[in-house]
This record gives sequence, C-alpha cells and structure tokens, in this order.
Amino acid sequence: MKKSILFLGLSLIVSSITLAQNPLDKKAVLAQMELANKYFMDKWPDTGKTIVTNKERPSNIWTRGVYYEGLMALHEIYPKQAYYDYAYSWSEFHKWGFRNGNANRNADDYCAAQTYIDLYNIEPDAKKLKNTRQCVNMLLNTPQLDDWSWIDAIQMGMPVFAKMGVLEKDNRYYEKMYQIYMYSRNNHGDHGLYNPKDGLWWRDADFDPPYKEPNGEDCYWSRGNGWVIAALAKVLTIIPENAPHREQYVKDLKAMAKALVPIQRADGFWNVSLHDPTNFGEKEASGTALFVYGITYGINSGILDKKTYFPVVEKAWKALIAESLHKDGFLGFLQSTGKEPKDGQPLTYDKIPDFEDYGLGCFLLAGSEIYKMK
Repeated sequence: MKKSILFLGLSLIVSSITLAQNPLDKKAVLAQMELANKYFMDKWPDTGKTIVTNKERPSNIWTRGVYYEGLMALHEIYPKQAYYDYAYSWSEFHKWGFRNGNANRNADDYCAAQTYIDLYNIEPDAKKLKNTRQCVNMLLNTPQLDDWSWIDAIQMGMPVFAKMGVLEKDNRYYEKMYQIYMYSRNNHGDHGLYNPKDGLWWRDADFDPPYKEPNGEDCYWSRGNGWVIAALAKVLTIIPENAPHREQYVKDLKAMAKALVPIQRADGFWNVSLHDPTNFGEKEASGTALFVYGITYGINSGILDKKTYFPVVEKAWKALIAESLHKDGFLGFLQSTGKEPKDGQPLTYDKIPDFEDYGLGCFLLAGSEIYKMK
C-alpha cells in the first residue's frame, strides 16, 4: 500500500512540475528521469534475472549495459545509494565479467565494462576491473581493427577505451580507439560506413549503396546514427582536452548535428528512417533520445551554437515527455531491437518493445545532459 501511495505521489509531482514549469527545468527533468527509472527498477528488482524474449539471455548483454550507462549518468547528477546498489548488485551477480568471457572482441558484450569502470572510480577495488583489464588489454595488444563492423558497436565499445585511457593515464587506449573508429568510418563496406556528403552513417555494409530506401534515398537508420553521436559525445566527455584525435570526434559530432536539424519532424521526434519518412514513418523515441543526448552535449561543451541547436533539443525533449513518457514511467514509441526501419514495427504509445532497458538508458542519457544545461 505504501509503495502504491509513493508511486502515485511521484506521478503527481512529475505531472505538476511538467505543467507548471518549463519542461527543461532541472526539477522537471530530474523528476521525469526518476519516474522512468523507478518504473524499471520496480519491474526488475532482481538484477541477475535472465531476460526472456525469443530466447533466454543473461542480464549483462548490451541492452542492459546501455541501461546501466543511463543509470550511472543519473547517479552522477543525482547521487543516490539505491542507484549505486542496483548497479553494484548487477555487477556482482555477473562477477564483473562478460557474457562470452574475456577473450572477447564483441563490443556488445564488453559494453558492460562502462559501468564496471564507473563503479570502480567511485570505490576502487581490483576485482571490479580484473575482467575488463584482461579483455581491453587483449584488444589493445592484438592487431585487428575491424571489430566494429556495425555502427551500434561504436557506442558499446568506444567509451570503454576512453575510460581505460583516463584510468591508466595511457595514450595507447586512445590510439587504438581511434584506429578502430576510423576503420569503421572509412574502411568497412565499400567506402566506410560514414557518408561525409550527408553527415550520416549506414548501419553496416549491407546498407551501403546501391542499397536504397523505397523513396530512392540512402538508408540511414535513426537509432544506429544515435549510437554514433552518443558515442562521440560520451568519449568527448571522458577524454582530456589534450587527448590525441579529439578534433576528429568534434568534427564528426558537428557534422552529424548539422545533418540532423533539417530532418527533425515537426513534432520534435525523428523518423526511424532519417531520409525516407514514408518507410515506417512513425515517431521513434530511442533514436530521438540519443540525438538529444549528443546535441545537448555539443551545446553544453560549446562545440555547437546554442542559438541554433537549443530549439532542436527543446522540441525533441518536450516531445519525448509529452508523447513517449507515460504517467507510470513506461516509455512508448520505442523501436524493438533490430538494425533497420522495418524491425519491431509498428510502433505505438502503448506497445512494449522486446527489451525495455536500452530505451530507458537512452532516455536517461538525454535527461542527464538536459539537466546540465545552463
């Protein structure tokens, strides 16, 4: 009974704050983030419980790793013991390790290391980084550069290298991160996965030209591009000002932000297919949240002009709050897992995606940057 009263009270607080104040007000943003996060933590009290969809998976896969990225971003702006304990419990259950062990080149698996490193930085303990060090040092000391052959992997893996470079005070991590990133950018597929002409990325080599959307345009998947701009923002947040290759990440973030402005929907969202609004042309929350995160970081850091870009993130965040966030904290219009516009369709306000965790992580990342805005 007490829990129900507390939940109702939090919902009413969120509603009153949102209506009474600018929805980008810090109190409103924090309340919205807390509401969405509480929904998930209440639904998943057991952090080690396996995730069952079309098959059973452990709870340290990339979808949950992205959620914990968002949770740690929330904890950074609003430290709360319950958030730390929830992340710590998850990490302990998985013995601070990865789904397929430490000899692991799959960024989806070692995405969890982002949270392990964050928890280590709060309270150092060698056990927290034993597996992460083994995995990342293997990646550092082997010659392969083609690991991130799909652009989602850039967000899953790139920040791990950045965090390790800071932790170890070792530029080798920055160099390897740059080499793998640039291989994905310029070498995967026929000419790389990034199209400098449009300032956007193909999801993987399968979507390189001559692949076309129904309207004849290139296929630029919203969430895939969201992963990239989020990775750039996060890495720039982590690495020092004098870190090698920083200017490359700034340049790419600016180009992506510029490309996203004219294709934002009138309602504030972005479509799942960025250059073909006729191909499953519904609003989509996860890509939109990642774009908010990346662009807002650009504003907060001075990389992007606030006068130009603030209206973009303001409109997008208002849309997420008004049309995606439910009164109980559930997030609607979230595309399920996949790699292209047709996956997980159709999207609706009430439809539950196959995984609810990564969309919330994207939302919390976006909110954390909105909260930091002056």
